[in-house]
Amino acid sequence: MTKYSATYAQDRAEIEDLMARYLFAMDYNDFDTYAETFTEDGTLEYARGAVTGRENIRASAKAFKEAVGSLYQDVDGNPAILRHVLCQSVIRVEGDKAWHTGFWFETANDGPRLPGSDRLTPTLGTFGIYEDELVRVDGEWKFKYRNIKNEFLAGRDSGKVNPVLAMDAHS
Repeated sequence: MTKYSATYAQDRAEIEDLMARYLFAMDYNDFDTYAETFTEDGTLEYARGAVTGRENIRASAKAFKEAVGSLYQDVDGNPAILRHVLCQSVIRVEGDKAWHTGFWFETANDGPRLPGSDRLTPTLGTFGIYEDELVRVDGEWKFKYRNIKNEFLAGRDSGKVNPVLAMDAHS
């Protein structure tokens, strides 16, 4: 059975807050805040590859969002509005280090227009697993490494084994 430290609840709340700020920053094109969720030398690994360092992460996130706007469009040809959701999360904290595995999905307004309405049908788009290593820097949790697994992309899926077991193997 997992043992939790006396400060686990606070650490977990701070890490969950970091993850929420990360998603809001991405969804609302706030690339400065997005990059600030990483350490100075942090690494983001995702469908386009791996980038290291805040400035590179900022630039890569901005370019990715611009590309996504041309791929996901509503029925009128406008870039779709995408919103990400983090569901179940497992977080292990050991002092100033932490590991996280969580399930995410995104929803968008790129479905068909409802009959007799201006309202667009929301769709469930992509989904996957976050694999994270976090560190506390000057009292704040930051991503040291984030790997975004995409269950719909060959070679980027999470595999057939419970991903929490891989997180638990880290030390």
